[in-house]
Amino acid sequence: MANKDAAMRKRAQIAKANRTMFIWVAVISVIVGFALVGSIFLTQKLFFNEKVLAEKDKTIATLKADNNNVSALEAQVRVLDTNQALIDAKAKPTDQAIQVILDALPSDANSLALGASLQDKLLSGISGLTLVSLQVDPVVGVETSSTDLTVQNASPVTTGDQNQITFRFSVKGSDASLKEALTRLERSIRAIDILSLKIESQNGTRLMTVEARAFYEPARTVGLKDKVIKP
Repeated sequence: MANKDAAMRKRAQIAKANRTMFIWVAVISVIVGFALVGSIFLTQKLFFNEKVLAEKDKTIATLKADNNNVSALEAQVRVLDTNQALIDAKAKPTDQAIQVILDALPSDANSLALGASLQDKLLSGISGLTLVSLQVDPVVGVETSSTDLTVQNASPVTTGDQNQITFRFSVKGSDASLKEALTRLERSIRAIDILSLKIESQNGTRLMTVEARAFYEPARTVGLKDKVIKP
C-alpha cells in the first residue's frame, strides 16, 4: 500500500512539473513573440526615420544651393540693368532694363496687347505706309473673344506648337515703306516668326500681306511644398 501511495505521489509531482513547465514555456513564448513584434516595429520605425532624415537632408541641401545662387543672380540682374541695349529698348523711362526681357516673352497670352503694339508702334509712323487690315487670333482655350476691331475669333492653331499667338496684317505703300515695316518686325523685342509673306502690285502701289506668330511663356511658380513620406 505504501508503494502504491508513493507511486501516486510521484505521478502527481510529475504532472505538476509538466504543468509548470508548460506554463513557463507559454509565458516565454509570449515574451519572445512580443519581443519579436517589437523588434520588427522598431526596425521599420528606424528605416522610416532614416527615409525622413534623408529627405530633410535633400531639402536642406537644395535650400543651401538656392541661397548660394541668390547673390550670383542678383549680380547678373544688376549687370543687365546697365546694359545699354536694354536701356534703349525700354517701353517706359521708369521701367528697369530687365523689364525689356520680360516684355520680349510675356507670361500670358495677351493678344489684345500684341494687336495694339502692331497697330500703334510697329506699323505706325512709317512714311507712305497704310495699314489695310490687322487680325490677331485669340489663343484657343486660354483667351475669350475680344473686340471686333483688332481681334476676331479664329480656328485652333494647327501647327502643333504651343504658347503662340498667330496674327496677319495687310499694308500698302512703296517698296521702301514695306521694307521699313519688315525691318521693324525684325527689330522688335518680341520674337516674331513670319510664316508667309505675299507682295502684290495694286493701283500703282505695293500690297503686302503677312502671316506671322509671336510667342509667350507662362510664368513659373517657385515655392516650398509638402511631401508625404510613406513607411
